[in-house]
Amino acid sequence: MVLSMERWIGKVAVVTGASSGIGAAIAKRLVEEGLIVVGLARRSEIIEEHAKKLSDKKGKLYAVKTDMAKEEDILNAFKWITTNLGPIHILVNNAAIHMREELWNGNTETWRKTVDVNVIGLCIATREAIKIMKENNIDGHIIHINSIVGHKVLTLKYLDIYCATKFAVTALAETLRLELNSLKSKIKITRTQKSHSSSKKNNMHCRALAQVLLIPKSSLRNTERMREFKKLLEGALKPEDIADGAVYVLSTPPHVQIQELTIKPVGESL
Repeated sequence: MVLSMERWIGKVAVVTGASSGIGAAIAKRLVEEGLIVVGLARRSEIIEEHAKKLSDKKGKLYAVKTDMAKEEDILNAFKWITTNLGPIHILVNNAAIHMREELWNGNTETWRKTVDVNVIGLCIATREAIKIMKENNIDGHIIHINSIVGHKVLTLKYLDIYCATKFAVTALAETLRLELNSLKSKIKITRTQKSHSSSKKNNMHCRALAQVLLIPKSSLRNTERMREFKKLLEGALKPEDIADGAVYVLSTPPHVQIQELTIKPVGESL
């Protein structure tokens, strides 16, 4: 199997949640590979800053301000893309939120917001992308960036409705694959499961882990426990690792579909 990104050069790719973390890393890699990339996010000004730093690369990055919880925003974004840049060939559904509450006393509006972004927004973006691909006879590729909690509920606090939305992404990807098969479409769908990843300083992740484990933040300062947490997070995946995975699945020949790709750091026991 020969891996190559050549057929995507100059084509349009959309990455949701592209202002930071995994979304930003994927957008960057695709620009470096020569694609025209559109990053969707509420903080579009951050994507614009990223675009300036990538101005010397083979491709180009555009920013479109989009709230993935609002259908009108998503529809307007896709309309702008096709009008100004051309038809979409790749969609990376990365945008997701996690409010870190508990189900037994959770907030209804928070639940709705999480489902709207993680599930409904993903479905709307996917629908619009496939509609464009079919209208333009494009054998495109859809990638859902998922999580291992979309397969297994971990024994942690504050997972709330987040796991349910990620299980939904797993089901949505497989449902879409079967639908595309029934249509005899060559549009690919891949779901990428990621394990714990770190995109900020370890101290911030230690505090987040402390919250999950119900440990007061103040008890971590300059303690052995803080050092243990830092050691645990040293092996966490970087956003660039997930970006590499996305490029890998996109690099496969047209007749090869990677249905699911799970990325974990070596030695992880989750």
